[in-house]
Amino acid sequence: MMILFLASFNEVKAQDPQFSQFYAAPLYLNPAFAGNTQMSRAGINYRNQWPSINANFTTYSAYFDHYFDMISSGVGLIISRDQEGIVGLRSTSVGAQYAYQLRLSDKLTFRPGVQAAVYNRNLNFNRLTFGDQWDPETQSFQNPTGEVPTGESKTFFDLSFGGVFYSENFWLGYSVFHLNQPNQSILGDESILPMKHSFHAGYKIPLKTGYKKGYNRIGDERSITPTAQYKMQGGFQQLDLGIYSTLEPMVVGLWYRGIPFQTPNGFSASESLVLLLGYSYEKISVGYSFDYTLSDLGIRSGGAHEISISYVLSLTDPRRPPADKLRIPCPKF
Repeated sequence: MMILFLASFNEVKAQDPQFSQFYAAPLYLNPAFAGNTQMSRAGINYRNQWPSINANFTTYSAYFDHYFDMISSGVGLIISRDQEGIVGLRSTSVGAQYAYQLRLSDKLTFRPGVQAAVYNRNLNFNRLTFGDQWDPETQSFQNPTGEVPTGESKTFFDLSFGGVFYSENFWLGYSVFHLNQPNQSILGDESILPMKHSFHAGYKIPLKTGYKKGYNRIGDERSITPTAQYKMQGGFQQLDLGIYSTLEPMVVGLWYRGIPFQTPNGFSASESLVLLLGYSYEKISVGYSFDYTLSDLGIRSGGAHEISISYVLSLTDPRRPPADKLRIPCPKF
């Protein structure tokens, strides 16, 4: 019984966890973002999806990256952990990243990146219940089970690539994770982790302030930034369309997640509306977002809550990043 259950669960767990604040999880989105601030950066991300039901998902991620100006290279380290609520299936990954910054012209830069990671998936056997545990007299699962734990853990290597073109106001990125399509089964059979493709782009529109375009007199940013991301993994696909309003130190974002006008199997393909509130001051950025569920699951699921924190510093020059380097103009959240 346990084997049948886990075999079916392997198919359900075919997609990677996601962050609504995908630009606040830059190394999770694309290894080409490693070192993209031209300084050093540390950050954490937390997501609690569907907290009102048992089948909830909790995801954590922490990262650190640094830019080496002398060799035009960025390096990063990212640790992620995801846990499913019903059976406690846990996925943990540790990835090392490298990105090279190539100046194509005065107005255009290209950054290719690579990630090598190790994944571990394991199951909390003690949270499972089986038919032989059912007690008819008490109408509850309290008898000891005769099932024996089998194949509770799986470790595998994973390879990913990415790249991003950008100018002062525009960026276009692509990343592909699980390029080697590793076997993720915890039973010893075959359950391939399909490649995840992400296309992401946006354009920052500076606002006129009467002082300097895009900034007020004290240097706070004033801009509107429409963005988009399209993802696909296995038979799954998703589109994020949104817009950010940056009035430093505050940032407000609103976007739609789903596939408009598509109704596979008669169900709505709209997933959620996401509202973001962010605060960014000097070196620190803090963001909170809420996913309002539009799918048939409904708001009774509790939606999704997400928190991000990042801190930027320079290990070489405490004042500023290199003045001659273009930085990717994507939002901090």
